[in-house]
Amino acid sequence: MVASTRLAGVMGWPVEHSLSPKLHGFWLREMGIKGHYIPLSVQPTDLARALWSLPALGFRGVNITIPHKEHAINLVDHVTPIAHQIGAINTITVREDGSLHGTNTDAFGFVENLKVHAPEWEVGRPVLVIGAGGAARAVCVGLLEAGSTEIRICNRTRSRSESLTREIQGNCIGVDWSDRMEACEEIGLLVNTSSLGMHGGEPLSLDLDRLPHEAVVSDIVYVPLETPLLAAAKLRGNTVVDGLGMLLYQAQPGFYSWFGQNPAVTSRLRAHIMSE
Repeated sequence: MVASTRLAGVMGWPVEHSLSPKLHGFWLREMGIKGHYIPLSVQPTDLARALWSLPALGFRGVNITIPHKEHAINLVDHVTPIAHQIGAINTITVREDGSLHGTNTDAFGFVENLKVHAPEWEVGRPVLVIGAGGAARAVCVGLLEAGSTEIRICNRTRSRSESLTREIQGNCIGVDWSDRMEACEEIGLLVNTSSLGMHGGEPLSLDLDRLPHEAVVSDIVYVPLETPLLAAAKLRGNTVVDGLGMLLYQAQPGFYSWFGQNPAVTSRLRAHIMSE
């Protein structure tokens, strides 16, 4: 590996599940960039030492995945306002002076995916978000930045919905799980940020009869690519947006920061990521 070769990676524990090396590797080859993107298996107890070693090892930066996103925000030198709002970082850039700059690109990835695949989405209409975890927080922050005026947050544990509504600065309303069908009324966007509907997991029980036919339905789950929620919404004529695009678009800012070129999200990239 020569000095001109740029180096980045992804830190997690475990990290074998991450699709990021496959994603960034595709862009590096397609754009002819001298660079490497490698998986870094880092135990939680070693996270600080691993991050602080990045400048000495010649890394341009790293992605951060589970279970490190929340902890890492306290270990970098600079944190962007949106990362503070979300309470976690997923992208770190090593600056020329060796300092670590942390941000979160999940909100960008979600909204960009929505804009590309559902340009008819009406930002001024209410939104229903299913789930109240870290992904829900990122989605809500992104939607509020995009101009959403009302977000209904519904989680099976009501206290988590209420907690998230208090922590996010914006017009967010906690909704009881038993009222999830009624909460579909008049919305312009329905988003599942929970793991319900994921392959091999528990299904999302949600009757769409009260959902407006012009509403957009999005699911951040991408295994399977078409979840039961998306299949049901498509059957009744709603525009649907799968979760793979969020993964792909959230990776763009980091790649540009580390490798100096803007990568494109294409059908070839999607096919590559979903291939075995």
